[in-house]
Amino acid sequence: MSLQVGQKAPVFKMQGIFKGEIRDIHLEDYAGKYVVLFFYPGDFTFVCPTEVKEFSERADDFAEQDAQVLGVSVDSVYAHKAWIKELGELRYPLLSDITKEVGRSYGILIEEKGITLRGAYIIDPEGVLRYQVVHDLNIGRSVDEILRVLKALQTGEMCPVEWRPGKSTLGKA
Repeated sequence: MSLQVGQKAPVFKMQGIFKGEIRDIHLEDYAGKYVVLFFYPGDFTFVCPTEVKEFSERADDFAEQDAQVLGVSVDSVYAHKAWIKELGELRYPLLSDITKEVGRSYGILIEEKGITLRGAYIIDPEGVLRYQVVHDLNIGRSVDEILRVLKALQTGEMCPVEWRPGKSTLGKA
């Protein structure tokens, strides 16, 4: 069965690192908030640091929307810790899907390579998947677009193409 927008998001528990501390992180830890969950192929790669750093630089923008950003790769928390030394401290947790179970449950694990595609998901405060986008390994995502979609979802209304905050919506669905 494939994952679809409008369904409950697969729950997870992974080890993560945040502010130098390793701890267990559950999706349920963020009940009542929006969660922006993004997967990337791996630490110490080429495109990944650009995305990981941009999400960190935009962490306040997501926090203003009462949303928690969580980054995920198949690397261990110890690899994350070493990588963060190179990148600089991040403003959200990096999670380790070392068992690959979460990437598999979200449908983006490339089994033969043992890595995930670049998937981004917005999960609403009730745990329902409201947005998903998956990119090829070589293409970085637009953090602006993910933030725009989050804001559109939070209007609770239908939003036309290229909608931006402050623009008219099309009303309730």
